[in-house]
Amino acid sequence: MLDGLKTYGQAVLHAQDGSARQIPAGLYEMRVDGGGMLQTYGVGVAGTAQPQARYAESGWSGSPLAGNGEAGRIRWVLEHSYPQLNDLAGLAKAAGAGALTAESAAAGTQVAIWRLADGAQVEAADPAAEKLADYLQRSAGKLPEPPASLGLDPGSVSGPVGTRLGPVTVRTGAQSVTVTPDAAAVAMGVRVVDAEGRPVTAAANGSRLYFEVPVGTPDGSASVTVQGSTKVPVGRVFTSEVPSQTQIVAGSSESALAATASAVWPQPAVVAEAGTTGDGPAVTQASAAAAAAAAAASSESSPDEERLATSGSSAATPIIASLAVGLVVLGGLVVLLLRKRPLDEEDEA
Repeated sequence: MLDGLKTYGQAVLHAQDGSARQIPAGLYEMRVDGGGMLQTYGVGVAGTAQPQARYAESGWSGSPLAGNGEAGRIRWVLEHSYPQLNDLAGLAKAAGAGALTAESAAAGTQVAIWRLADGAQVEAADPAAEKLADYLQRSAGKLPEPPASLGLDPGSVSGPVGTRLGPVTVRTGAQSVTVTPDAAAVAMGVRVVDAEGRPVTAAANGSRLYFEVPVGTPDGSASVTVQGSTKVPVGRVFTSEVPSQTQIVAGSSESALAATASAVWPQPAVVAEAGTTGDGPAVTQASAAAAAAAAAASSESSPDEERLATSGSSAATPIIASLAVGLVVLGGLVVLLLRKRPLDEEDEA
């Protein structure tokens, strides 16, 4: 939860229309559920940090830094400025900034981050802070994205009953984390195990977890939660579901952290065996064989039939034509006989 802006100075933001306004710039503090404190800077100059807003850790790809080629330089700024560098005299000397206070150092660092994050036209109000911002922006190299403080990868798995679903890999900077399946899973007989099927109650970075779902388990789902205590790496991003300024970690105490992954298992489709009853009629081996034979016979055709198929005719066409001619001749004879009979009767009379 975001507590608010704690160590800060002032900056001047220039808008595209030529107007300018003064805004606060510096370090926020964030409380971690279960214990711990984070120090953060705002990622972008746009938006407002909402005190008491709840945040969740995120990778760069799930934040405003997604696709930003300057993200690695922002992490460099964080690693090489306040509060990671508490030697303010040394930092001021490197930047040629004269004397820096915690407030001016925080303001200068925030201004440099804003410039890199979204190209904002912003400058620190304090001359020493402005020199620090220029120095950080000019000197910043590129660092890779930091790993998650605690995470499970992937966050969900699925598969059939009677198997081990997974793996789910633990990613953490903690030496050890506890592993706890949810109560509903335990009640169904679902276990969280390692690759050899041994129950897992503790894990470390790189451990692989599996959901073991017994045969006969009804359709359902389960989850596992891992918990541990570690520092959140500098450069990790925190985002909020409410409209609020995204935060990036500049410092961390030992914090209690947790992550959850889930598993889903559908029942396999049941195919009725020969001679059994079900929702539909049973299919016997004999009838199945007969049907297969009929299908095979109907699919077989002679070369002549294959050639005639394209014209809409078949090899039976000449036979049908001959029968039709014969029926026409027979019909004509019947008509003649019926017409002749009355005439013969008149002659006899």
